[in-house]
Amino acid sequence: MNPIFKILAINPGSTSTKIAVFGNEECLLETTLRHSIETLSSYTTIYDQFSFRQNLIEDFLRSNNIQFSDFDAIVARGGLLKPLAGGTYLVNDKMIEDLRAGIQGQHASNLGGVIANNIAKTIDKPSYIVDPVVVDEMDELAKITGIPEIKRTSIFHALNQKAVARRYAKDVSKKYEDLNLIVAHLGGGISVGAHLKGRVIDVNNALDGDGPFSPERAGTVPAGQLVKMCFYSDYSIEEVMSKLKGRGGLVAYLGTNDAREVNKMIESGNKDAALIYQAMAYQVAKTIGSCAIALKGDVDAIILTGGIAYDAQFIEWISERAGFIGKIVVYAGEDEMSALAEGALRVLRKEETSKVYI
Repeated sequence: MNPIFKILAINPGSTSTKIAVFGNEECLLETTLRHSIETLSSYTTIYDQFSFRQNLIEDFLRSNNIQFSDFDAIVARGGLLKPLAGGTYLVNDKMIEDLRAGIQGQHASNLGGVIANNIAKTIDKPSYIVDPVVVDEMDELAKITGIPEIKRTSIFHALNQKAVARRYAKDVSKKYEDLNLIVAHLGGGISVGAHLKGRVIDVNNALDGDGPFSPERAGTVPAGQLVKMCFYSDYSIEEVMSKLKGRGGLVAYLGTNDAREVNKMIESGNKDAALIYQAMAYQVAKTIGSCAIALKGDVDAIILTGGIAYDAQFIEWISERAGFIGKIVVYAGEDEMSALAEGALRVLRKEETSKVYI
């Protein structure tokens, strides 16, 4: 009989901290602890929120009669670390140092590994992070841009992309490492990755760089016009960056980042909303096509995931353009907490060896 491993998963976001308790793959308890902007603004840096967030986690668990000592491992969302290969990483001192320093930027996710490590030390158990957004398995060929000073960067929804890729592999009784897949994460940001036998050899920078426009991001835009906007307008650098991420995409055109609201506009006869929403699907399909090129046309399946994957019309628009490339499979939504727990489980069960951050 397989042992039952109890795992605490932690996912710090900008204004919330998600936590979940797992017994193997089964989620036993899950909640989202909300943090007001007023509360968070009292902290000078993101790292200053460390004790505040951990105390809330401990209080919630205690109120449910759960102690840290109940767990076999603590796992957390990875932050903006150095570029690294995908997998489950044991949290170590070097990782803590880089998370605290924010070597690729400050984000609440940087607190995940720090909190997990601090809890794990008190119970002498391991702490892990799994497939952080900085996973970089891109071929060097894919990083070349035409401007030597600029290289393409791999920042994407690695946790969910790899989780659904493994889920599909399990569903077809194969190994992720034996398949060639294209995975499109359709959320507030959109990332489309070419998975070559377990490696994401090409993917758009979903944070602020390239790819399809999304509910909140502009995606790839004409470079010349962007340069002119920067130099021949009164926009500050902060304003231009906000047009690229946060206030781009659907927000810029339609004033909302909620695809459900866009559908209501379309249903009420708003032709502009229909055009913009279909254009977003069109750009996703084009990017899927580019990933097929990266995989030399050898594609076992195209996986569509994320919140917008619930939208049957949006999926149909993608399918009618990209369906010729390969079978389309939909895993709507995203379950980062399960993905975190599964990453820790693979190590605890000795199905994988945890990686070392250096």
